[in-house]
Amino acid sequence: MQPFQADPSSQVGTALDGIKALVFPIDGVLNNGTITLDSEGRELPGLYARDAVAIREALRCGLHVAVVSGRNASVYRPLLEAAGPIDLFLEGGNRLEAYETFKQRHGLRDEECACIADDIEELDILKMCGLPVTTINGVEYLRNRVAYISVYEGGRGCIREIVEMILEHQGKWAYGDKPAPAH
Repeated sequence: MQPFQADPSSQVGTALDGIKALVFPIDGVLNNGTITLDSEGRELPGLYARDAVAIREALRCGLHVAVVSGRNASVYRPLLEAAGPIDLFLEGGNRLEAYETFKQRHGLRDEECACIADDIEELDILKMCGLPVTTINGVEYLRNRVAYISVYEGGRGCIREIVEMILEHQGKWAYGDKPAPAH
């Protein structure tokens, strides 16, 4: 997999070497940005199966995963908890504070974190992290402010692409061209 580099001078490969964690929001990355409600006004959460598999594989291979939301998205909790030990910040609030808490909890440095975002709400995290990524349908403002633009839309495989990219680059993706080391 050859990453498309928004900034040709970026060092995506070097960044991939040190990534130990992945951070992304619910709206626009985990889902496609659409909030669907049932007839009683309750949100119906959705999760693209390929992204769910990638999240489980990331956890299995030792990556830390954090999901942040600026609104109350706790309806996603059961879906995400089923994947494994994910740091969930779903009750709304300051995303940057959630990111800082996540890093502190796991002893992570900014350069060890990748962040996928589709809009300006995660701009502060994107500026700090080692591998800033936006979705192909992310807002134009982010395109020249990230190291990589996913070829997939939010909620339709962007998480899978980035997890595969990280794990394959590190030789941990058992399903790619590079053999995975024995665990």
